[in-house]
Amino acid sequence: MQRLLDLKDTFLALDVVQQRLLVASALVVGGISLTFFRRERKRIPLGEGWWGAGVKPLSEDTKVYSFKVETSDKEIQDLHERIDRTRFADPLEDSAFNYGFNSTYLKKVVSYWRHEFDWKKQVDMLNKYPHYKTKIEGLDVHFIHVRPQCQAHQKVLPLMLVHGWPGCIYEFFKIIPLLTETHGGVVFEVICPSIPGYGYSEAPHKTGFNSLAAARVFLTLMDRLGFSQFYLQGGDWGSLITTNMSQMKPECVKGLHLNMFMTRSGLKECFSLVVGRYLPFLVGFSREDVKRLFPFIEKNVYARLRETGYMHIQGTKPDTAGCGVNDSPVGLAAYILEKFSSWTDSNNRFLDDGGLERKFTLDELLTVIMIYWTTSSIVSSMRFYKENLSSNMDKRIDHLTNVFVPAGLAAFPNELLYCPERWAKNKYRNTYSYTLMPRGGHFAAFEEPKLLADDIFCFVNKVEK
Repeated sequence: MQRLLDLKDTFLALDVVQQRLLVASALVVGGISLTFFRRERKRIPLGEGWWGAGVKPLSEDTKVYSFKVETSDKEIQDLHERIDRTRFADPLEDSAFNYGFNSTYLKKVVSYWRHEFDWKKQVDMLNKYPHYKTKIEGLDVHFIHVRPQCQAHQKVLPLMLVHGWPGCIYEFFKIIPLLTETHGGVVFEVICPSIPGYGYSEAPHKTGFNSLAAARVFLTLMDRLGFSQFYLQGGDWGSLITTNMSQMKPECVKGLHLNMFMTRSGLKECFSLVVGRYLPFLVGFSREDVKRLFPFIEKNVYARLRETGYMHIQGTKPDTAGCGVNDSPVGLAAYILEKFSSWTDSNNRFLDDGGLERKFTLDELLTVIMIYWTTSSIVSSMRFYKENLSSNMDKRIDHLTNVFVPAGLAAFPNELLYCPERWAKNKYRNTYSYTLMPRGGHFAAFEEPKLLADDIFCFVNKVEK
């Protein structure tokens, strides 16, 4: 009785609009949906594409070729000469990383890059895993393929890991050993492709290459490698691409694991935001949901405005902005590494060094930069935003299509977006696991490889049983 009286007092304390929305949300939770019905498509048509230069030929080479990352003294000399000609701007006093990459710390990073960083050593490290290329839809698609040293009792499962921006396949180098050298009952055969236009994958020569096209290319890659069923894992663009793969060929995807995920926003979500902070149990929110979501305006509006300026630029005029960072190695480093600072932890913007070396070494960070620099792929990677954001995402077929394959979702506390389990299940209808991670941000495999690997194994074991 006392709880009912407390609820009554809470209800009366709300204004009229909030009271009405609370009643409406209760009806929704009770099963009387106020939203309009959308037809659910259980799969997305594969379609076809040609992204190579010129006209599509009558046939395409489908062989898989070995590939090796290489460098030269000339390449390194050119880099050093460009670094030596850098013109720095002085930072504002006490600005830390609030205005972007602090140039005082940038000078330290650049000095290490110029005088201590050993790119040839890092190239050898990149080549410790087998690299390959194969032609798909007119593009040379790069990937690494790591086969496990498994024991007789172990089940070997193929797993594709897909990166995002401003990442690359190097993000997975710390998690690959954890996935391929386990002593448990399950071990993974890992395939890590570079998204076309990123790193060592050829950039599309024609407009329109979006996540759906990338998903189709990667499905072709898995088929070409002989995998009829496999697991997928992704974050950032990798999350969208692997979700699209699951929507296109659900019969091939045994399970989908994501460390960044979103759902459609509708009346249910709006109602839950209005009442969730006050009566979380009524809309299925946990205490952790309330902690991570609210205050909503600060955490989901202001925080996004602070961090998404790059998205508007890359989603509209990527080639213009890309000219500068493609020509200046120091500009490229500042542009990319600022994301490794704030997307790891938004509070890093209050630190003079951006907190970069709390989770990463300079060798690790500069290896990412060098992959973009030596492949001249920053502009083509930025174009991926234009191709995906130039149309209304809310009306795209993948946005209107739910996911029915088994899903494992890992919610890291410092991720750019937070999606409660209740919301996530509106999109990922067959969710096997939803894990509130204790620490970590956007670059999960790079920051917290052990946490991510453990969650992947936990999810896959549930599916396999």
